[in-house]
Amino acid sequence: MKNWMSLQADFGNFHYRRNVYLFALKMSFLAVVLSGVIMSLTIPPLGFFGLLPVTLSHALGFGAIFSWLVGGTVSGMLSLAAGFALHELTLSRAEFEKLSRTDTLSGLLNRRAFTEALENTESDASLVIFDVDRFKAINDRFGHACGDAVITAVSAVLTSAFDELSVVARLGGEEFGVIVSGEPLEARLERIQAVRARVAGGPIVAEGHTIGITISGGVADLVAGRSKQQVYASADRALYLAKARGRNRVVHEREGLHHAWHGLSENSPDAESRGQGGDNVMQAYGI
Repeated sequence: MKNWMSLQADFGNFHYRRNVYLFALKMSFLAVVLSGVIMSLTIPPLGFFGLLPVTLSHALGFGAIFSWLVGGTVSGMLSLAAGFALHELTLSRAEFEKLSRTDTLSGLLNRRAFTEALENTESDASLVIFDVDRFKAINDRFGHACGDAVITAVSAVLTSAFDELSVVARLGGEEFGVIVSGEPLEARLERIQAVRARVAGGPIVAEGHTIGITISGGVADLVAGRSKQQVYASADRALYLAKARGRNRVVHEREGLHHAWHGLSENSPDAESRGQGGDNVMQAYGI
């Protein structure tokens, strides 16, 4: 019985109050059935030895009535109490799981939940790592309350810009991650660029200050055969290039690969070394 109740709780059957009443009804019926079985096994032998104060038929009838009235009622009340306790426990556990996967300030998923979502994403998607430009300077100049307001504002833009097919998270500090799915690559890149432009075009007011915000982004594609570590590292390198090229821009990994290749071509003394360098760059980008 204990294991069955635990199994019910694990499956979330106590999440809704109506399931508590169904649980109590089932337990009452089960108690009556068990009482009936016990009486059918004990009353006839008592009647056989003449130990019943009434006839066997009357004893069986009284036993059936009392099993419904007493056994069913008591079992139902106890089951209701246990069911509501499990109901509260289920809700508390669901809330705890939600909090353990949610960033408190932004309301977005946290790094742990984002990593799980990334591992479960197979292909035909892009990973974007966004970073708020010069966030430390904002904190130093305007204070941490304004810094929190910036994080909240960027989170709101990201949430509204990406649909339910995408995954949006705050990875920590001023860094955000998005898994963009459900459309061709060019459409994904257009949406990502639009988000960057939207953030740059709308300064926020916090603590009496008007604060302009820009973000930079690095994009890498999730395709079959690439490990998630390679994709993340490639997006991170693309973000670094976006920062190095002046911030307030989005760089796709292919653009980063092009710049790395161009630099090798200029610095390599001959074609053979260029070829070897190109292979190293391709390997570094996980392509």
